[in-house]
Amino acid sequence: MRPADTAPAVGSAKEETARRYLEAQGLWLETRNYRCRQGEIDLIMRDGDCLVFVEVRYRRNARFGGAVESITGTKQRRIIAAAQHYLQRHPTRLDCRFDVLAMTGGDDVQWLKNAFQQF
Repeated sequence: MRPADTAPAVGSAKEETARRYLEAQGLWLETRNYRCRQGEIDLIMRDGDCLVFVEVRYRRNARFGGAVESITGTKQRRIIAAAQHYLQRHPTRLDCRFDVLAMTGGDDVQWLKNAFQQF
């Protein structure tokens, strides 16, 4: 296995693809890879007056379910908890939403705006 094929390297490359895709749609990057005890948020972007917490999912193939299907309720709760942690440290009056950028196979992007809500 070449170093560029390792999971972290592939994940970083897919997050970069997602960032470029979203910036081409008019969003701009606030921060990336926000980590806390509760979880991680891949990208935090601004979409006008909205703060967007973005989960980037990639699956090499859909044999065991595609990228969208890999976002379980447990994963959603961890993202929401991490977003709450971020907002406690960076208060804002902006609306917030949770988006998913899913890629299965190549770099074809499926953008799910407002993919899930806080429980």
